[in-house]
Parts: sequence; structure tokens; C-alpha cells
Amino acid sequence: MSTQTHAFSAHEPRPNVRKHRSSTIATAAAGGPGPVLTTTVPREFVHRAAVSEVLLTGWEAAAGPHGAGDCAYVVRAQWPRGHSLFSQSCGYQDPMLLVESVRQAGSLLAHAEFGVPFGHQFLMRDIEIATTPELLLATPKPTELELHTQCRDVVRRGANLSSMRYEVTVRLGGKRLATGSASFTCISPDVYRRLRKGQPTAAAQAAGAPVDPATVGRLRAENVVLTQEPAAARGPRSWAVRIDSSHPIFFDHPVDHIPGMVLLEAARQAAYAATGCPDKLVTGLSGTFTRYAELDAPCRIEAVPGESAGGVTRVRVSGVQGGNAVLTADVVLSTPAL
Repeated sequence: MSTQTHAFSAHEPRPNVRKHRSSTIATAAAGGPGPVLTTTVPREFVHRAAVSEVLLTGWEAAAGPHGAGDCAYVVRAQWPRGHSLFSQSCGYQDPMLLVESVRQAGSLLAHAEFGVPFGHQFLMRDIEIATTPELLLATPKPTELELHTQCRDVVRRGANLSSMRYEVTVRLGGKRLATGSASFTCISPDVYRRLRKGQPTAAAQAAGAPVDPATVGRLRAENVVLTQEPAAARGPRSWAVRIDSSHPIFFDHPVDHIPGMVLLEAARQAAYAATGCPDKLVTGLSGTFTRYAELDAPCRIEAVPGESAGGVTRVRVSGVQGGNAVLTADVVLSTPAL
């Protein structure tokens, strides 16, 4: 491979399990139908060790633009009202819930519909979301949404899925309120071991002191991924990525690199810190991963705000390690209506 991309991995190699296509289970009792019960999809499908981190509740095939059999699916998700990392702020749900939902949807479909065995590694090349503030409004109930997903550019090597791109339209109450997309490559366990042999699964050094959580839109210091350090006298703002491999969500299971969601969270926090606007809402985020970000070497995040117009500010963020780019991201910050 000429470039290496970020790996999202299935943490437990095991045989594929029966498809879990329905988000609800109808129960019957004597004298009539019982209640309809909602469940999450199996955690193995979305590469999470903790069941509590599974956001998806089911999926089903759908007719695409060219009719049935067009690799189109409706994936259902539920966002909790309270979460130790993805917490509500100023009346809005955390936009990273949308990013994680899009990521999980691709993993789910790859395993359940395209037959990728557990234990294969998913190398995420890019991921993107764009949302209206309306989708993120917090209500007295968990947010129940549908991800209408179209799989494209499906490449197979023999019978095995090699790579895929998918595009998502997010609907809430029947309204189209957000879009997303992502692409990834699948690698067999044997190839991955040869590629990544000997890489550590824990940070080489203790995590540095975090920046003030309030400056990056966080409530708790343990959820800050930027290291506190003096601002440069001139030039773009930059920070070292703060790696805590014991974090129960950022590092839900052992991995041999900085997870992509950590890099995207670093991009979001850098955008807040560089603009001084942590109360703005992330309504757009795109990230391209160009190589693995290693756990045993410093990684820096640089943020350059663009011009602001109509309450919207765009920030270009880059991640560099050892002189090589590992991430290029664009963050869109919008002034919320609330």
C-alpha cells in the first residue's frame, strides 16, 4: 500500500452470526399481540466491545434509485439523551453522535449484508457529515432516526468485499435533515498482521495535561484530547494530541493506532479552540485519513479558521506525525438558534 489509512477493527474474531434485520421484536401473549420491543444490533457488527456504545437498532433492505437490489438499506439508530462522552450542550445533541452513527452503519452493512467475516480490519479512508441544527435538537425522548444508505463503488476480490463507499441521507420524523458518506477498505487478519506486526496497543507516554475543557466544548477533562501548551507567537494554532488509551469510549477495545474517532474529536476541539467559539454547533465535519496515527509517537493537530459569514465559520484542520500527514479535516461551526 502506498498510503496507510485508519483502521476500524472488529475486536473479536468469531463466526458470523445470523442477520438481525429488524429493529423491533414483536412479542405475543395470550389473548392478543404483545408490545413491540426495540433492541440494538449485535455489538460485533459495529466494532464495539461495550453494548452501551451501540447506536444502531436495526436495518432492512430498501429500493434504491434504480429499484430493488440496488444495495440500498434503511438503518435505524437511537441517540441517548445522556452520554458520558457525547453529552448534550445548549439544548443540542452532540454532533459526533451523527459521525459515529454513519461509521457504525458502514460496519454493520459490511458484515451483515456483504459477508465480511469478523476479524477483518476496516481501513477508513474518509468520512463526512453535514447536518441541520434541527436534527440535533434535544427533546424529552431519545432521538430516533433513519439512515437511508446507498452502497456504491463496491469492489470484491473473489467472493470477499475489498472496498466500498456509502452515502447516507438522515431522516427524522420523515424529514431529510442531514447527509453523510464514508469509504473503507477491508483487510484480512493475515494481511493486517503482516502490515502492523509489533505495533503497541497502548500509548508510550502518559497523557499530558488537557486544555481547559470549557475552551473546547467539553465538560470533563478526561474527554479532552488536546494537550495544554503555550500558544505560538505566530502561525497557526497547534496542539499535541492527548492519548489516554485507558479511556473507555475513545479506546473501547485495544487497537494499535490512534482511533479515527479520536482524530476527528481532536479536529472538532481544535476548531473550537482556534476560533474561541466553543458554544457554536458543529454542522459539518469531513475527515480524510492518509496513514496510521501511531500510539508511540507525538501527533500534532493544527487548526486554521477561515472567514466567518452568516454565523458560519469554516476551519481547516490537519494532523501530522513524524512530518507526515495523518488527517485532513474541515469543520463547519454554526451559531445555534437556541
